[in-house]
Amino acid sequence: MTIFRSRSRRIVAAGACAVALLAVPACGGETATPPQPGPEVQQALDALVRAGFPGAQAVITTPAGERTVTAGVGDIASGAPFPDGAFVRIGSNTKSFVATVILQLVAEGKVELDAPVERYLPGVVHGNGNDGNRVTVRQLLQHTSGLPDYLPSGDPSAKEDSEAARWQRYTPEDLVAIAMAMPPLYEPGAKAVYTNTNYILLGMLIERVTGQSAAAAINARIIEPLGLRDTYFPAPGDTGLRSPHPRGYEKTDGTRIDFTYFDPSMADTAGAMIATGADLNRFFTALLAGKLLPAAQLDEMRRTISIDRMPSAGYGLGLVQHTAPCGELITGHGGSIPGFGTHTGVTADGVAVTLTVNELPDSEEQSQLVDQAYDTIVCAS
Repeated sequence: MTIFRSRSRRIVAAGACAVALLAVPACGGETATPPQPGPEVQQALDALVRAGFPGAQAVITTPAGERTVTAGVGDIASGAPFPDGAFVRIGSNTKSFVATVILQLVAEGKVELDAPVERYLPGVVHGNGNDGNRVTVRQLLQHTSGLPDYLPSGDPSAKEDSEAARWQRYTPEDLVAIAMAMPPLYEPGAKAVYTNTNYILLGMLIERVTGQSAAAAINARIIEPLGLRDTYFPAPGDTGLRSPHPRGYEKTDGTRIDFTYFDPSMADTAGAMIATGADLNRFFTALLAGKLLPAAQLDEMRRTISIDRMPSAGYGLGLVQHTAPCGELITGHGGSIPGFGTHTGVTADGVAVTLTVNELPDSEEQSQLVDQAYDTIVCAS
């Protein structure tokens, strides 16, 4: 659910032509053969496999078309490769979908960014010093609320990769209750600390304002209009993934286990969604091209501040921006959830890249290697 796995396993468009990414044909109207990615892309993926990841896949979408490059395996037992068009758990990329719906509601005059959360969720943010009258919608979106995270609590069943949580069904109210049992981390607005509770509350806010679940709102407002046929919010009780998909793995106390199947309600609107790399690229390209939000709200999303987990990047309202070593400004998000880690973003000239590994990093070194691989792929594309 986190953007990228915490660094120690402690519980992660340019011009008009870029719009063509949604349909893949080139601007001239004819289907183009996309250029072959440079050898650096395959080398970066191979390096991840040598570092211990079972498999890795990069989906690169440009105005000229789309390419998929893979390394390693999608299934350790059978040796099957990481499939093209793979459905994967996208973790905290879900937050960008949620934030987009919130900003749409702002544009429609149904939500105010700087209004207190109490206005929309009366009595929900309450207890142990937590106060919805002192936390704004903007602070939830930008992780400046000071609210505690439900994940690293002392409740073992709330840890995202524990066996106790694997098959347990949580409601958003359950997750918020775990958080409200703890005191705030800091005064609202004092700094930015990445906190999944914020986006559980935003999902609840969407439901309260629209009268439909956050999943239904995301489907009606984003997935259907963009034609994202390979993106979905799992239905209650859905513990699997649509095919084709790789298997996802998790290391616990040094032992690798198959974590492909579990109840993702522990992530909910903080990170439960499933998609393909191609669809993630299309979503972020459309968002940044202004296809989902008016300019004023998109500007709000892109206005970033420093946040604890990404010292070299900035966090907006559900968007991450960072500059690769080659100078490319990349805007997107990323996600970590048991079994899968994704990095996703779009450059200023409309190149979108999603990198997926089917096991989360279990060391600082592995985390850095994934970050470096992503930047290498973007710069070589």
